Amino acid sequence: MRLFKGLFLTYRFFLALLIVVIVFVVGFVFPFVFILAQGLLAVIAAVLVLEIFVLFIIKSPLKGEREVANQISMGDENKVVLRIRNGFKFPVTIKTYDNLPVQFQVRNRYYKSLFMPSGARSYTYFVRPEDRGEYFFDDIYSFVSILVGFAQRKVVIPAKQKVVSYPSIIQMKKYELKVFSKTAQQGIKKIRRLGHNNEFEQIKYYVQGDDIRTINWKATSRMNELMVNQYQDERAQNVYSIIDKSRAMRMPFDDLTLLDHSINSTLAFSNICLRKGDKVGLMTFSDKLGSKIAAERSSNQLQRIIEILYKQKTRFLESNYELLYQAVRTHIKGRSLIMLYSNIESEYALKRVLPLLKKINQQHVLCVIFFQNTEIAKVSEMEPKHVRDIYTKTFAEKYAMDKKKIAMELRKHNIQAVLTTPQNLTIDTINKYLELKAKGAI
Repeated sequence: MRLFKGLFLTYRFFLALLIVVIVFVVGFVFPFVFILAQGLLAVIAAVLVLEIFVLFIIKSPLKGEREVANQISMGDENKVVLRIRNGFKFPVTIKTYDNLPVQFQVRNRYYKSLFMPSGARSYTYFVRPEDRGEYFFDDIYSFVSILVGFAQRKVVIPAKQKVVSYPSIIQMKKYELKVFSKTAQQGIKKIRRLGHNNEFEQIKYYVQGDDIRTINWKATSRMNELMVNQYQDERAQNVYSIIDKSRAMRMPFDDLTLLDHSINSTLAFSNICLRKGDKVGLMTFSDKLGSKIAAERSSNQLQRIIEILYKQKTRFLESNYELLYQAVRTHIKGRSLIMLYSNIESEYALKRVLPLLKKINQQHVLCVIFFQNTEIAKVSEMEPKHVRDIYTKTFAEKYAMDKKKIAMELRKHNIQAVLTTPQNLTIDTINKYLELKAKGAI
């Protein structure tokens, strides 16, 4: 119950009053108990007044802050730290609520701790945004109590903050580390280069893992140690990511749509390409052409890609591949690697777009990336218990097989294909890029 600004009476106070009322009722039968009830009431009133006086003796008793990045990553666990400092010169109990953005729909997160005089505590939790956009954190609410806790003082700590949910920068950095780390990497394949489509850089000492075919025997005899030629990859090749924004990409997996998974993958993939020395571009489409960025290798290219990806939204119409073909002819100059993120659901859908994909592949190296339905895959692996389960399992197996047939049909026409799950999308995309680079296909 709230008396005036910042003061609340707790359930403990009302429970104590209830006990006093019961004792008063008993006192009408036993007079000596009536005197006890009066004493209890006086004690409760004295404790309440004392608590109110002590709690409000300081104007600003608490200090606090919230530490969260101004740019949080969509689909990842982002760290949030609350720091609260006690301004009282005596121990108090503080119950702290953080007001999270409405998108998270969390209203019951609180932390309750005993604070020593002038003591401080930190609380850490994680938030996982499932949409791109702006998220607004509100002020921090703390409720302070002492002694038996008949009264609480509400302290509002100003902490309003706007953060922006961008495509996953956390994943981008994680895959960059996996690709360029010299230690063992999980998920990223080591691709053996099939040809010498690279330029001589320097002669260096042999270390375990170097290609023995690059040994420089003249330098080895001169230095009396094993020496190898080091080559650098051919640079400045054009790589484009094209993202389908049609309704087929609206399908959700792990609380993110296929479009969101594709956006996160595109960011990580573009960063790897830039680090490899290639020029990176971007294009989106659905029933009409969306955003586009010409392939460049400038220092701010990655930031431009982030800003464009941040604004993308699903459209609820079918993809126009005729328009895509015209856009590729008009805007993509020179032979390029095109990574097309789409969701081809059936062989009929493939037959409709295959002629246009073949035309694009004649001018560029086209790689179509589409998705397995993981929920249907689970159904296809279940053990049937009823006749209905047999039919369901059969249809699920047929759907999974159709996806594999689509990949086979694309490869039959010399179109690169990656059939993957949303969870493995980024790893499989990067591996395909490294494979094509190793083969000298681009």
